[in-house]
Amino acid sequence: MNRRPSAEVVLLAAVAALLAAGGIARAAGLVPVASALWAAATVTALVPAVIWVLADLRAGRWGADVLAVLALAGTVAVGEYLAGAIIAAMVATGRVLEAAAQRRAGRDLSALLERAPSTAHRRRIDDAGAPMETIAVAEVGPGDRIVVLPGEVVPVDAIVCEQGVFDESALTGEAEPVLRQGGPVRSGVVNAGAAVDLRASATAEGSTYAGVVRLAEQAAASTAPIARLADRIAVWFLPVALLIAVLAWLLSGEPARAVAVLVTATPCPLLLAVPVAVTGGMSRMSRSGVVVKDGAALETLGRVRTLAMDKTGTVTAGQPEVTAVLCTPDRTTEHVLGIAAGVESYSSHVLAGAVLRAARSAGVPPAHAEAVSEEVGRGAVGMVSGERVRVGRRTGPLPEWAVGVERRGRLDLASVVWVEADDVPVAAFLVRDRLRRDAARTIRRLRAAGMAQIVLLTGDRVENATEVASLLGLDGVRAECAPEEKISWVSRESERTVTAMAGDGINDAPALAAADIGIALGSRGSTAAAQAADAVIVDDRIDRLADAVEIARRTRRLAVASAGLGTGLSVLAMIAAAAGRLPPVLGALAQEGIDVAVIGNALRALTGPVSFRRRRAPDDLLRRFADEHETLLPARTAVRQAADALGDGGGPAADAAVRRAFRLLTERVLPHELAEENQLYPALAGVLGGPESTVTMSREHAEIERLVRRLGRHLRESPDTIQPEQIDDLRATLYGLDAVLDLHFAQEEEAYFTLGR
Repeated sequence: MNRRPSAEVVLLAAVAALLAAGGIARAAGLVPVASALWAAATVTALVPAVIWVLADLRAGRWGADVLAVLALAGTVAVGEYLAGAIIAAMVATGRVLEAAAQRRAGRDLSALLERAPSTAHRRRIDDAGAPMETIAVAEVGPGDRIVVLPGEVVPVDAIVCEQGVFDESALTGEAEPVLRQGGPVRSGVVNAGAAVDLRASATAEGSTYAGVVRLAEQAAASTAPIARLADRIAVWFLPVALLIAVLAWLLSGEPARAVAVLVTATPCPLLLAVPVAVTGGMSRMSRSGVVVKDGAALETLGRVRTLAMDKTGTVTAGQPEVTAVLCTPDRTTEHVLGIAAGVESYSSHVLAGAVLRAARSAGVPPAHAEAVSEEVGRGAVGMVSGERVRVGRRTGPLPEWAVGVERRGRLDLASVVWVEADDVPVAAFLVRDRLRRDAARTIRRLRAAGMAQIVLLTGDRVENATEVASLLGLDGVRAECAPEEKISWVSRESERTVTAMAGDGINDAPALAAADIGIALGSRGSTAAAQAADAVIVDDRIDRLADAVEIARRTRRLAVASAGLGTGLSVLAMIAAAAGRLPPVLGALAQEGIDVAVIGNALRALTGPVSFRRRRAPDDLLRRFADEHETLLPARTAVRQAADALGDGGGPAADAAVRRAFRLLTERVLPHELAEENQLYPALAGVLGGPESTVTMSREHAEIERLVRRLGRHLRESPDTIQPEQIDDLRATLYGLDAVLDLHFAQEEEAYFTLGR
């Protein structure tokens, strides 16, 4: 279907046609016809320009369009129709560019409404075994018993009849699923377990999710329109131009001089250069993976001083990941990953995905599991190689070795997923939502771009939020925030300074709408957040946020410089016109020359040095070594496991664990580090400015190798079994290796692997 041209395009086409027709008539010697055509072009632009100005004045605004109206009217009054037609063409062109760059639409909340369930499953009688009926969600009333199937959104606020597992990240920011036993559950969360029966405690209209929608609507409605950069400059340019025009008329007694001043004062550098720069910046930003909904948003992003960021899914990966595997000395990491993955392959639990991803990354195939079933609140259980394997929560007493695991989980702020064989714990996975690899680099780039304050604004727990904020060096943290608390903070901060909000969840949508500019991660984030925001990061990379800020800052600088250059030259032209040196037609042509200069400068916004280092990085090598980091999890785990095994003294199991760790270090870790040293680091030297940039990482390679050699000397001295006097130094060596490896891998992932596309 053909799209109808916009009113701005029709206006430009009409003015251009009349201007060209007048030129043809003039060339043919038909001077009266040419004047009439040029006068028609002038009036064609004057009429809508007057309407625009009146609309602005009624809204309490005035700016660049006022000068355009005065110039157009002045040329008609003194009969300078060619000058008027030229000005009309420039005004119409500016309007087309501005419409393309600043399509200021109301924030579309349709995604919020689309996600809200339209139906619910209600028990026909108050019996868990009774059949269900599907009804409109509006028919659900307090006290009704409803069923939420796996993966469905809870339609109304309710009470869990027995127990269920829910993904509440959309409302709270908490990445890990939550077990609810008999307590309340809010609408908008997702059933992450088996089908669950709920007792409705509110209607759909009175539930939490409807409240989130209302908050977003109110925030969008109350957000004030953003003043155009051109209008802000015109605030002082307009009085100056009028003053010069009046003085020229009074001192010379010639009204034509005043018109000449107004012609040269036509704010075409504002009407053209600023939209050109903004449009160029939007195009540049789009190529960098960020879509800006209008030019006003880009202008605002260029002035942001405070940034509020959500945690889960924004600065963290947004999904739980296995960060450590702890097991008894008689089991290996590969073994427990295999049997756990075999059982979890049949589970729909969110944490099952974390276990499967860990096994896949380590190159461990899932073991064959039979008779797998899901036990609500405890996890999945099945038969693997004759053992009854359960993966999930542990409810019984813990053996001595596992008590320390529980403590480590609390200290690491991680959830513990237990692996039991015949009801005996044999391993534990520490699971948590990890920081994005590129989060720290992004924060540093935002600081360098001029961001004065960066705050974490999240619904997650205080401990988790504080740890993330401290690792990233943020200026503040507000945790356990409900959507209304987020919107309140953003609104207060917006009154103090230009404030942006970045997030990806449904609970972020109201704050995104309330901020001066909202930025949503649109790849895996909530569509509601993307619809409520002014800019959307289209892929799953937080470093695009830094790209967007850098581009917006540079675009605004170019727009201001272009407008400043143009207005400065226009002032000089106005003075010449006031002195009688520039008649109206020549003034219009001089203004055209000024326009060419400032537009050329504004077009620089289409290019610019934003994160080119990432594009020059050796992507294949970076991907290869990043993947190897994942496959080395069993080797790294074996080091910590061997150190822990020595805690109770020597023995066959501890001796085997230490020798296994040494074997994995020499066969897998050291070749990986050597390949990085000889292949990756030289390739990065040119990207990072020379070989000195990787010196500290090379020193860590040397320290890892030194500690492995030390471990090898210990084992050579005791080829049969570890001696008691070796235990203390062996533990120190192994724990040292564990710490250095953890730090080294984290540094590489943050400093180097984020350079790849």
